[in-house]
Amino acid sequence: MAAPFLDRSDAGRQLAAALRHYAGRPEVMVVALPRGGVPVGYEIARELHIPLDILLVRKLGVPGHRELAMGAIASGGVKVLNRDVVGLLGISPQVIEQVARREQRELERRERAYRHDRPPLDVYGQTVILTDDGLATGSSMRAAVEAMRQKGAARIVVAVPVAAKATCAEFEVDEMICLETPDDFRAVGEWYHDFSQTSDAKVRKLLKRALVS
Repeated sequence: MAAPFLDRSDAGRQLAAALRHYAGRPEVMVVALPRGGVPVGYEIARELHIPLDILLVRKLGVPGHRELAMGAIASGGVKVLNRDVVGLLGISPQVIEQVARREQRELERRERAYRHDRPPLDVYGQTVILTDDGLATGSSMRAAVEAMRQKGAARIVVAVPVAAKATCAEFEVDEMICLETPDDFRAVGEWYHDFSQTSDAKVRKLLKRALVS
């Protein structure tokens, strides 16, 4: 099957069409997960004429198998664990904390690199559209949802171009939009013609452009 998305910008425009009911509403904002979620979120924000912000999330990879998520952390001290993975592999709290400290340092580095002196938007009482370029296990997005709840968002929407069907079904949010939920899902990148890495420089450029648009 041909990939349904040309690139992340195309995916963002397709998502924006499914989010038209939020266009121009003053209480709505897009919060994207860097790096890959930012081109998606930029297009949603541009098409719907709403603000764009970011939320830093770092996956907690299992030592020796870093692609396997045992949880995730997000800006603001939020930590979400995949209890099934932690229990199955017998991962100790000490190991989790060691990995979390390392990822926290990288999260803070990226926060400084992307934001400079720009403070996060206040999400209290707002409708937040969380987006990324796709969901596999969903660990990062679950951490993002929890962070938005802790910050007092009134309504949380998760909108992604593609997700594993089971992952899309398990989120408990006010609205969940997954444009594609393929039965043979293996990796997010398989559903894009161009899935080249989003650079830090591009994240900064899109955030700056969104701020002045």
